[in-house]
Amino acid sequence: MSYDPVISFTDIWKKYSMQQVLNNSLRDELVSVITGKKCRDELAAGEFWALKDVTFNVKKGECVGLYGPNGSGKSTILKLISNVTYPTKGSINVLGRVAPLIELGAGMHPDLTGIENIYMNGTILGLKIRELKRLIPDIIEFSGLDDFINAPVKKYSSGMYLRLAFSIAVHSPANIFLFDEVLAVGDEDFQLKCYDRLATIRSNNGTIVVVSHDLATLRRICDKTVNLQHGVIVSGEAL
Repeated sequence: MSYDPVISFTDIWKKYSMQQVLNNSLRDELVSVITGKKCRDELAAGEFWALKDVTFNVKKGECVGLYGPNGSGKSTILKLISNVTYPTKGSINVLGRVAPLIELGAGMHPDLTGIENIYMNGTILGLKIRELKRLIPDIIEFSGLDDFINAPVKKYSSGMYLRLAFSIAVHSPANIFLFDEVLAVGDEDFQLKCYDRLATIRSNNGTIVVVSHDLATLRRICDKTVNLQHGVIVSGEAL
């Protein structure tokens, strides 16, 4: 594929602390942003490198699969692409609007109904109210939640959460889509719908990065797969 990269990671290192992951990472990032001070290279007690010297590009229209054991850095890469967190060292360039589905139920308000969460999450992803009103029938139909769309999502099963979140994300105006284990939840019929939607996104030159432990599935739907081990890319195809 001859398109220029829309996602570029250059010498990315990401550090976390096992004691207080959220507080320590947020503090370090705020210090770095506000003062311009670089985070130290050495590890303090309880710290570890989630990513180590990671470099890769993803081109427009590509579908790239990330796989590896738990703790290998796959989800951290998605969080960096979507600006949920920031690198300790290195540079990231993302050209386009991102629709992340990286944590099941993330962004859903449990006390709001399915339809209310469509409005809330849709606007966060960049859809205007008039666009949402037009798309709501399609979102509901894709999710298959017609009978539950007016129920609070706290009553949803994990599969129902996924259906709604995936349906909202793929109807957004984004051109970069991030999916973390979305194909591991849901029944066979919904998984087939997901595969078809991924194919549609690719046919429209959308870019996809998907995390899964199912290497056979990744090889079926992706242009290339990347194997991560302990925060390091150990194999990949033409990255």
